[in-house]
Amino acid sequence: MESQNAIEGFSALAQLTRLEAFRLIIRHQPDGLPAGEVARLLDVPQNTMSTHLAILTRAGLISAERHGRSIIYRAEMDKVREITAFLVNDCCGGRPEICEPLIAEITPCCAPTDPNHV
Repeated sequence: MESQNAIEGFSALAQLTRLEAFRLIIRHQPDGLPAGEVARLLDVPQNTMSTHLAILTRAGLISAERHGRSIIYRAEMDKVREITAFLVNDCCGGRPEICEPLIAEITPCCAPTDPNHV
């Protein structure tokens, strides 16, 4: 990932409503959320939320798909992975034990919750 692309992503997230919207959308992966539902859950006027969602979309952090009269927003997980990797790319300097606590902290959030899942 180029530094400029990372800056665009971080800039899009550097505003409270957009950060909350992004975190809400990512919690609803892979189904996504309609724009109106994002606005309702965050108690933000729909026209204001539309602007915030457009900024996140231009940064490549979310994508929009029309379903009838609704627009469903989903997180772009490849971009999330790229931006996370950009942050920690040089973190260990050849010493993986330095990054182990970070990786351990991230891993539980993504572990399957179904005990029968293999």
